[in-house]
Amino acid sequence: MKRARSGAIVVLAGGVGAARLLRGLAPLCPPAALTVIVNTADDDVFHGLAVSPDLDTVLYTLAGLADAERGWGLRGDTFHSLSMLQRYGRETWFRLGDRDLATHILRTERLRAGAKLSEFTAWQARALGIPFRVLPMTDDPVRTIVVTTAGRRSFQQYLVRDRARGRIRSIRYAGVRTARPAPGVLAAIERASTILLAPSNPFVSIGPILALPGVRPALRRSAAAVVGISPLIGGRPVKGPADRMMRALGHRPTPSGLARVYRDLLDGLVIDRRDEAFQARLRAAGLAVAVCDTLMPTASRAAAVARVALELATTARRERGRAG
Repeated sequence: MKRARSGAIVVLAGGVGAARLLRGLAPLCPPAALTVIVNTADDDVFHGLAVSPDLDTVLYTLAGLADAERGWGLRGDTFHSLSMLQRYGRETWFRLGDRDLATHILRTERLRAGAKLSEFTAWQARALGIPFRVLPMTDDPVRTIVVTTAGRRSFQQYLVRDRARGRIRSIRYAGVRTARPAPGVLAAIERASTILLAPSNPFVSIGPILALPGVRPALRRSAAAVVGISPLIGGRPVKGPADRMMRALGHRPTPSGLARVYRDLLDGLVIDRRDEAFQARLRAAGLAVAVCDTLMPTASRAAAVARVALELATTARRERGRAG
């Protein structure tokens, strides 16, 4: 087992839920203490440009530039380029703002010139004035494929174009078996004192990170307390199809169902007040549990949830120490 670096916090992140948590967590952390490992299995190519939705959502949020109301893109962005593309007959169901295009143009240029995604992401973070370490989960191409009754869909096709229609049969991570975690990912996990699983979809945001060779073993070896924040409130996600995916894949959309998905990893789980009835069951399964209002419409509410998660990690480490 690696020795935990005191105060080092790692967040496994993807989607809007992660961005909302980070909006509250980042101000609580010294810059050197926080590492964010971001899902890249949602990445895709649109209009010839390499787009990394989860990476950009996290980076824009940490830079204070994100559109918090929409949950994606840049605050105050316009869509004139997209309107012109539509006039030329191009499909424009995936929304890319005018200022947002600058990120995708630069990323595409750098990748075509031979840069790794992790290298571009580090440059992007510096350019946006972000003091924290943000790592893509891998430099290799991994893509989430949602298999529905209507056929195979990339995640963006399923969620954005098709609006999550069609009964899910399975979810696959194309390319994950031969992919390697990006530089720094495993080391950050092994040296952390706290690892947070953001309130993101467990199958399409956190699942691809966990599926990477070496990540799950690193989480098990780590001396860190691993704490999840439930994306569910009363059996429903704040945003997205997490509840439908859980049902389709054999899990109830409850805190207990979520704990089952993460069963070999979690030391603790933060759940919403509307799910308080699951508290005893989770504790009987050996988890430390905290209950709070997990909805994060503002930065102050996000900070309150982040504090609860960090305090629960401290409790989980203490309880694990007594058990040992």
